[in-house]
Amino acid sequence: MLVLEKNSITEELEALVKEHGSERSALMPILQAVQRKHRYVPDFAQQEIARLLDIHPVEVYSVISFYSFLHSEPQGRNIVRLCRTIVCDMAGKEEVEKAIKRELKISKAGETTKDKKITLEHTNCLGMCDQGPAMMVNDKIYTKLTPEKAVEIIKDIK
Repeated sequence: MLVLEKNSITEELEALVKEHGSERSALMPILQAVQRKHRYVPDFAQQEIARLLDIHPVEVYSVISFYSFLHSEPQGRNIVRLCRTIVCDMAGKEEVEKAIKRELKISKAGETTKDKKITLEHTNCLGMCDQGPAMMVNDKIYTKLTPEKAVEIIKDIK
Protein backbone atom coordinates (compact mmCIF):
# COMPACT_ATOMS: atom_id res chain seq x y z
CA MET A 1 0.00 0.00 0.00
CA LEU A 2 2.84 2.38 0.87
CA VAL A 3 4.40 1.73 -2.55
CA LEU A 4 1.12 2.67 -4.28
CA GLU A 5 0.92 5.82 -2.18
CA LYS A 6 4.50 6.76 -3.10
CA ASN A 7 3.75 6.05 -6.78
CA SER A 8 0.67 8.25 -6.52
CA ILE A 9 2.68 11.11 -5.00
CA THR A 10 5.36 10.74 -7.67
CA GLU A 11 2.72 10.88 -10.42
CA GLU A 12 1.13 13.94 -8.79
CA LEU A 13 4.50 15.69 -8.59
CA GLU A 14 5.39 14.81 -12.17
CA ALA A 15 2.11 16.44 -13.28
CA LEU A 16 2.95 19.55 -11.23
CA VAL A 17 6.40 19.74 -12.84
CA LYS A 18 4.77 19.51 -16.28
CA GLU A 19 2.45 22.35 -15.28
CA HIS A 20 5.03 24.62 -13.58
CA GLY A 21 8.29 23.56 -15.23
CA SER A 22 11.43 21.98 -13.86
CA GLU A 23 13.33 25.18 -13.07
CA ARG A 24 14.18 26.19 -9.52
CA SER A 25 11.53 28.94 -9.84
CA ALA A 26 8.84 26.21 -9.94
CA LEU A 27 9.65 25.12 -6.39
CA MET A 28 7.27 27.49 -4.60
CA PRO A 29 4.18 26.85 -6.77
CA ILE A 30 4.78 23.09 -6.52
CA LEU A 31 5.14 23.25 -2.74
CA GLN A 32 2.00 25.37 -2.47
CA ALA A 33 0.02 22.88 -4.58
CA VAL A 34 1.17 19.95 -2.43
CA GLN A 35 0.40 21.92 0.75
CA ARG A 36 -3.13 22.75 -0.50
CA LYS A 37 -3.91 19.13 -1.33
CA HIS A 38 -2.30 17.32 1.61
CA ARG A 39 -2.19 20.10 4.27
CA TYR A 40 1.59 19.52 4.50
CA VAL A 41 4.55 18.47 2.35
CA PRO A 42 5.46 14.88 3.28
CA ASP A 43 9.12 13.83 3.49
CA PHE A 44 8.83 11.58 0.46
CA ALA A 45 7.31 14.44 -1.56
CA GLN A 46 10.21 16.68 -0.55
CA GLN A 47 12.68 14.09 -1.82
CA GLU A 48 10.77 13.66 -5.08
CA ILE A 49 10.48 17.42 -5.65
CA ALA A 50 14.23 17.76 -5.18
CA ARG A 51 14.86 14.92 -7.63
CA LEU A 52 12.45 16.28 -10.25
CA LEU A 53 13.81 19.84 -10.01
CA ASP A 54 17.43 18.61 -9.78
CA ILE A 55 18.09 20.48 -6.53
CA HIS A 56 19.30 19.29 -3.14
CA PRO A 57 16.60 18.08 -0.71
CA VAL A 58 17.95 20.53 1.88
CA GLU A 59 16.91 23.38 -0.42
CA VAL A 60 13.36 22.06 -0.51
CA TYR A 61 13.22 21.66 3.27
CA SER A 62 14.74 25.09 3.87
CA VAL A 63 11.99 26.74 1.83
CA ILE A 64 9.32 24.80 3.74
CA SER A 65 10.84 25.69 7.11
CA PHE A 66 11.27 29.36 6.17
CA TYR A 67 7.66 30.07 5.15
CA SER A 68 5.07 29.86 7.93
CA PHE A 69 2.37 28.75 5.49
CA LEU A 70 4.26 25.61 4.46
CA HIS A 71 4.55 22.61 6.77
CA SER A 72 6.52 19.40 6.94
CA GLU A 73 4.07 17.86 9.46
CA PRO A 74 0.34 17.20 9.00
CA GLN A 75 -1.91 20.14 9.90
CA GLY A 76 -5.56 20.37 10.87
CA ARG A 77 -8.27 21.01 8.30
CA ASN A 78 -8.59 24.51 9.77
CA ILE A 79 -5.59 26.67 10.58
CA VAL A 80 -5.97 29.35 13.24
CA ARG A 81 -3.14 31.89 13.06
CA LEU A 82 -2.89 34.24 16.01
CA CYS A 83 -0.90 37.42 15.54
CA ARG A 84 2.02 37.61 17.95
CA THR A 85 3.21 41.18 17.42
CA ILE A 86 3.86 43.49 20.35
CA VAL A 87 0.80 45.53 19.37
CA CYS A 88 -1.50 42.50 19.67
CA ASP A 89 0.26 41.55 22.92
CA MET A 90 -0.52 44.98 24.33
CA ALA A 91 -4.16 44.67 23.18
CA GLY A 92 -4.71 41.44 25.14
CA LYS A 93 -3.52 38.63 22.86
CA GLU A 94 -2.25 36.55 25.79
CA GLU A 95 -5.73 36.12 27.30
CA VAL A 96 -7.21 35.39 23.87
CA GLU A 97 -4.57 32.72 23.29
CA LYS A 98 -5.21 31.10 26.68
CA ALA A 99 -8.94 30.91 25.90
CA ILE A 100 -8.29 29.39 22.46
CA LYS A 101 -5.90 26.77 23.85
CA ARG A 102 -8.37 25.89 26.60
CA GLU A 103 -11.19 25.50 24.04
CA LEU A 104 -9.02 23.37 21.72
CA LYS A 105 -7.57 21.35 24.63
CA ILE A 106 -4.01 21.97 23.48
CA SER A 107 -1.07 23.33 25.45
CA LYS A 108 0.85 25.44 22.93
CA ALA A 109 0.84 27.04 19.51
CA GLY A 110 1.93 24.64 16.79
CA GLU A 111 -0.30 21.83 18.06
CA THR A 112 -3.23 20.23 16.29
CA THR A 113 -6.36 19.03 18.03
CA LYS A 114 -6.70 15.29 18.54
CA ASP A 115 -9.48 15.11 15.94
CA LYS A 116 -7.17 16.82 13.37
CA LYS A 117 -9.73 19.59 12.79
CA ILE A 118 -7.79 22.62 14.01
CA THR A 119 -4.14 23.67 14.23
CA LEU A 120 -3.20 26.76 16.24
CA GLU A 121 -0.19 28.73 14.99
CA HIS A 122 1.42 32.06 15.66
CA THR A 123 2.02 34.44 12.80
CA ASN A 124 4.27 37.49 12.79
CA CYS A 125 1.76 40.04 11.50
CA LEU A 126 -1.65 40.12 9.88
CA GLY A 127 -1.48 43.82 9.05
CA MET A 128 -4.28 44.65 11.47
CA CYS A 129 -2.26 46.42 14.14
CA ASP A 130 -4.92 49.09 14.69
CA GLN A 131 -7.55 46.38 15.31
CA GLY A 132 -5.74 43.85 17.50
CA PRO A 133 -5.70 41.31 18.83
CA ALA A 134 -6.20 39.67 15.46
CA MET A 135 -6.28 36.13 14.12
CA MET A 136 -6.84 34.47 10.79
CA VAL A 137 -8.89 31.30 10.45
CA ASN A 138 -7.99 29.74 7.13
CA ASP A 139 -8.36 32.82 4.89
CA LYS A 140 -10.67 34.96 7.03
CA ILE A 141 -9.33 37.61 9.42
CA TYR A 142 -10.95 38.42 12.76
CA THR A 143 -10.06 41.56 14.68
CA LYS A 144 -10.65 43.22 18.05
CA LEU A 145 -10.75 39.82 19.68
CA THR A 146 -11.75 39.14 23.24
CA PRO A 147 -11.35 35.69 24.81
CA GLU A 148 -15.11 35.17 24.48
CA LYS A 149 -15.25 36.27 20.83
CA ALA A 150 -12.29 34.01 19.96
CA VAL A 151 -13.93 30.99 21.61
CA GLU A 152 -17.17 31.61 19.69
CA ILE A 153 -15.22 31.69 16.43
CA ILE A 154 -13.47 28.44 17.35
CA LYS A 155 -16.79 26.79 18.25
CA ASP A 156 -18.19 27.79 14.85
CA ILE A 157 -15.42 25.92 12.99
CA LYS A 158 -15.40 22.81 15.18
